[in-house]
Amino acid sequence: MKIATIILSLVICALGMTSAQANCEAGAKTLFSCLTAKDKRIEVCDDGKTIGYSFGKSQAKPEIALKVPRNQAATSQWQGIGRYISYTVEIPNGDTVYSVFWGEDKLSEQHAVEAGVHVMINGAMAATVNCAKNIVNNLEGIDLKPAE
Repeated sequence: MKIATIILSLVICALGMTSAQANCEAGAKTLFSCLTAKDKRIEVCDDGKTIGYSFGKSQAKPEIALKVPRNQAATSQWQGIGRYISYTVEIPNGDTVYSVFWGEDKLSEQHAVEAGVHVMINGAMAATVNCAKNIVNNLEGIDLKPAE
């Protein structure tokens, strides 16, 4: 294989990886990001003052994009007990709460990960959108108030 072909292959791989990475604004930490089976991105960002949530086609303007002050967002953290490790961050928007989740069964042989977002409207489950690939999970240890 020629060096030019190898370099071209590396560039193509790098570009592919870039398109799957998170899109948080400069200076913000990616708490969570993934792509769904329909190529929609679920993303949670932390800029220190606000928690941002966005959802939409991966290479387009998000369908939903909001930021809330940190004191309005909440989290549920695995307490080290039980076979299922799970973390959530809840982002409120009026009567709607976007509950971004990540979980893993630590005792199963496959250690399958379940991740995505539950959409709650007036306390009732309205929808669940699951992640399919490119999951970035930095929810563990996030310093937010406990979810109720």
